[in-house]
Amino acid sequence: MHRDSIRLGRSATDKDDAIRQCGEALLEVGAIQAPYAEAMFAREKEVSTYLGEGFAIPHGTNESRQWINRAALGFLQFPEGVDWNGETVHVCIPIASNSDEHVGILGALAEVLMDPDAAEKLRTTTSVDEVIALLSAIGEEE
Repeated sequence: MHRDSIRLGRSATDKDDAIRQCGEALLEVGAIQAPYAEAMFAREKEVSTYLGEGFAIPHGTNESRQWINRAALGFLQFPEGVDWNGETVHVCIPIASNSDEHVGILGALAEVLMDPDAAEKLRTTTSVDEVIALLSAIGEEE
């Protein structure tokens, strides 16, 4: 996970603002092009990316994969929470993936979230290094 795509202590006015920030995080580290960020809204309209435990995994549509430069994850923490169709999201993990590699990413993330202590730390940490350590099981570029 790229340090520059980890953003702690953020606030968002609503779900769309959170998704916009997710797209910007991936865009700013060069993982995606702008149309992929826009496709994150289309994906959310198709099916909610809320995962549970206060986590969401915004990502683009299959058709938008052409706008991915390289596989990447982001990490955006919203301590005050964001309303996500009636659920409260504290962490968004935007995903850019050109292939089915995101399936492995989701599996590893699910394992992390099954540990209540790890999930709570991710929701509340103020340390980028702690995020990297907790998510190191999710093998990704660095």
